[in-house]
Amino acid sequence: MTLLDENRLFPSAPAERGLAKALYAEVKDLPIISPHGHTDPRWFAENAPFPDPAALFVTPDHYVFRMLHSQGVALENLGVPRVDGGKVEQDPRKIWRLFAKHYHLFRGTPSRLWLDHAFEGVFGLTSRLSEQTADAYFDTISEKLAEPAFRPRALHEQFGLEVLATTDSALDDLSWHQEIAQSGWPGRVIPTYRPDAVVDPEFEGFADNVARFGEITGEDCTTWNGYLAGHRARRAFFISQGATASDHGHPTARTEDLPADVAAGLFDKALTVRCSAEEAERFRGQMLTEMARMSIEDGLVMQLHPGSLRNHNSDVFRGFGRDKGFDIPTRTDYVTALAPLLNAVGRDPRFSMIIFTLDETSYSRELAPLAGVYPALKLGPPWWFHDSFEGMMRFRQMATETAGFYNTVGFNDDTRAFCSIPARHDVARRVDCAFLAGLVATGRLDEAEAVELAHALTYGLAKAAYKL
Repeated sequence: MTLLDENRLFPSAPAERGLAKALYAEVKDLPIISPHGHTDPRWFAENAPFPDPAALFVTPDHYVFRMLHSQGVALENLGVPRVDGGKVEQDPRKIWRLFAKHYHLFRGTPSRLWLDHAFEGVFGLTSRLSEQTADAYFDTISEKLAEPAFRPRALHEQFGLEVLATTDSALDDLSWHQEIAQSGWPGRVIPTYRPDAVVDPEFEGFADNVARFGEITGEDCTTWNGYLAGHRARRAFFISQGATASDHGHPTARTEDLPADVAAGLFDKALTVRCSAEEAERFRGQMLTEMARMSIEDGLVMQLHPGSLRNHNSDVFRGFGRDKGFDIPTRTDYVTALAPLLNAVGRDPRFSMIIFTLDETSYSRELAPLAGVYPALKLGPPWWFHDSFEGMMRFRQMATETAGFYNTVGFNDDTRAFCSIPARHDVARRVDCAFLAGLVATGRLDEAEAVELAHALTYGLAKAAYKL
């Protein structure tokens, strides 16, 4: 038995399937560029064995535990840690058995494809995970995790990762990245500047975060000019540690281009926790334009991930903190929202901005037309809820006719689940090859162009867009 159909995600029509398979053969073994993700740099600094299957596949992966929770499984029973240090399940085998008992819930989802790819491709398992096979799975994975070949650095090399970018708070000292650099290991793991904690007045502890930011940077971050100088200093430090991009997770895509005195007034209000929700939104919007101008100065590629209503359930947020599966997509405006920033810097050849969406209705109506005319703007791949076969295919169908291929940036996996990285990239390669095969079959591309595009979508576009 095998968990994976060798023709998965390819067209069913024989001629198109043959074209897709031929294109896939060209790119399936190319190195992986992973320019945006959430893996822990500590893994590669310490290179310690992953502790157990549950810690690798279940507890850190919100794709997994949100599905189980939707069917009534308590987060505590999956070992998800509580903010207050309260009691949660500590026995990894019990957690794994609970996961296996509910594995049928993932049928037809991208998570099932990613997990099966990791189970078979990384750990050699070919029987379906179920309540009956749970212990055999647990024992096999546990045994392999104890072997040197399954340490984080070895897996990094096995996966063919040319570069892996993490996402790091502006307050992070990047000590794990420095330890990696000093270790002599040739694997490339680089940071990404994520300043949300010190640009969002509604982020918990914002004023304290800015005070800490001032201590770290040595700038007087109680003043507007000192605060901006702090960002410049911190960005320079991230660049010295290998960063090529910044990342911004805002509730909306709103930008502003306010006079300096107005922006300074908003900042003063934010520090004293006196700003309204509207003023907080204006300040976030202003900071996107400030970050864009800093990108022109220092060359960091700017990523914007708007449109998620974070921490939708207040009890879960209080009990378990951020990133626990309750971030929900919202309707997002881009045309009006991005106008201040794009009017300020959107045609500057030194500026590059990659924008993502959780609102698929904006692909053909807003995002593709914007990326199809502004030199600075590129479209990120389908993100989060849409990094699936259907989501990727919808993106190509709705964006390509207006933005083309070369105003997109290939694929990034955006994952905390390390073993899903090769699986996610394999899905993207298969989907892109299937889409290109359709264009060839309908006379819109010739085969040589399709081969060239397959290489670009798999490797070249991401490497160029992220300056890697």
